[in-house]
Formats: sequence, structure tokens, C-alpha cells
Amino acid sequence: MGVLRVGISGWRYPPWRGTFYPPGLPQRDELGYAAARLATIEINGTFYALQRPEYFTQWAGQTPTGFVFAVKGPRFVTHLKKLAGVETALANFFASGVLALGERLGPVLWQLPPMLGFDAGRLDAFFALLPRTHADAATLAAGHDDRVEHRSLLVPAIPGRPVRHALEVRHASFGEAARDGRLLAVLQRHEVALVTADTAGKWPWLEHLTSPHLAYARLHGDAELYVSGYDDAALDAWAERVRGWAATGRDVFVYFDNDAKVRAPVDAIGLARRLGVQWPPPALDDP
Repeated sequence: MGVLRVGISGWRYPPWRGTFYPPGLPQRDELGYAAARLATIEINGTFYALQRPEYFTQWAGQTPTGFVFAVKGPRFVTHLKKLAGVETALANFFASGVLALGERLGPVLWQLPPMLGFDAGRLDAFFALLPRTHADAATLAAGHDDRVEHRSLLVPAIPGRPVRHALEVRHASFGEAARDGRLLAVLQRHEVALVTADTAGKWPWLEHLTSPHLAYARLHGDAELYVSGYDDAALDAWAERVRGWAATGRDVFVYFDNDAKVRAPVDAIGLARRLGVQWPPPALDDP
């Protein structure tokens, strides 16, 4: 069985204060509170802007041993540059402090925009640039430009530790490319996981295991995008699906992103309980 992790996309949401987070909990303690209840969280701020090494160091320090972050790749790479000519942008991203997460660095998520269609050559070239270990990431980061000149981190804490990657797609052409095998061939060649995204039918539903190491799901809402919660029957169905993925030996990461009505943490905890995921394990409950 692979390792099962269920979590949430981000942790700073005002509607969660006084609902998921206890009334009066300082904002600086929200990450620690969430990480004591869930084994993984996606860092979404990296999608919008380059962060600083001290932020990653702080985030790592606020989570227990064994906790893992997924890190969302920058939209400058995916949405503005559309994966092309991104060598320096990738260097800046990995130089911005991602490696400061150390053993808490999990998968890197690359979310494509809805207007970007399938192009096998574009994907192939992009995937070839991605680092596969912390040492590879540090080597890539050394090519950064002056945007991170005085706030870069280039030394890998765990040189040989793997860096896994996952791709979330939204253009309808990816559905056709998955059916005829073209998309799957590119992903399998580079061992990149294809995200199974539940988007209330707005974007393609793709459930294919393309990485030998990783399965990745993002649950944005099954009835209304970013809003609707998951009832008991839906969570039961997801638990069965996730168990099947883990039975293949892959590590499985599932994130709830249906945060508009404060459902994400509740649903994540509900799914984790169905899967028998105890968090934190008794031996890993250090602050």
C-alpha cells in the first residue's frame, strides 16, 4: 500500500475563523492548528507570487514531523508563459525557498489554465526541465535572475530526496488526448501524475494513473464549483477510489478545495477518517 494523505488547499480563509478555527485563535497559529489535524496542505501562495526562504522555513517549523506540503507552481509559468521559455522562471521558483521545506516538501502541482489546449511537444519540453531530486532543484535554482538575487536558497537539505510532479488540466482537448493515449504517453514518459479533479462537471474528469510513484486528486466540489460539500455517500465513494489507488503502491495525495462554505477541512477530516488515516501518528506528534 502507498501512503495516504488527505488535506486542504491553503489554510488562510477568513470564513474558517470561528468555525474550523476556534474563536480568537491568532492568525499566526492557523497553520499549526490545521497541520495538527491533517497530514498535508497545498501551499497556494506560490501560485501568485515568488515567496521568500524565511516563509518556507517558518511554515516547516509550524508543522509536525511527518507532515508534507504540496507546492503549487507559479502561474507565471503555467498561465502567462504557457510552459514555454520558462527556464529562468523555474529557476526563480526553486530558488525562492522551496527547498527550505526539506523533508516536508511533497509534490509540486502544475495547474494549467482553461484556455491552454493539449500540445504534446509543449508538455514534453516542459517536463524535461523539471527537477527530479532536491539536488536537481538546487542546480536548476542556480540559474535564477536578479528577482531573487538577495533572497535565494540554493543548498538542498536532502540532495537525493525525490521531487514529484503533478499536472492539473482544464481544456477539453486534454480529455480527447487522454482517450487516445497521447496525453498519457507524455505523462508516463516523464513520470508525472495526472490530477483527478472533481470540478462539478466544468472541466474534464480524468482518472488515470500516469506516475509509478504518485496519485493526486483535487476536490473542488461535486455539485457547485468551489462551494458544495461532499455528503457521506460521496466521501464513501472517494474513500473506495483512493484505497484502490493506494493498493497499486502509489502514494496518494487528496486535497479539498471547496472552501467557499467552510466545507474543505470538514470533508478532508471526514475522508481521512474513512481511510483510517491517523494524524498525527502517536510517534510523530511533536509540535
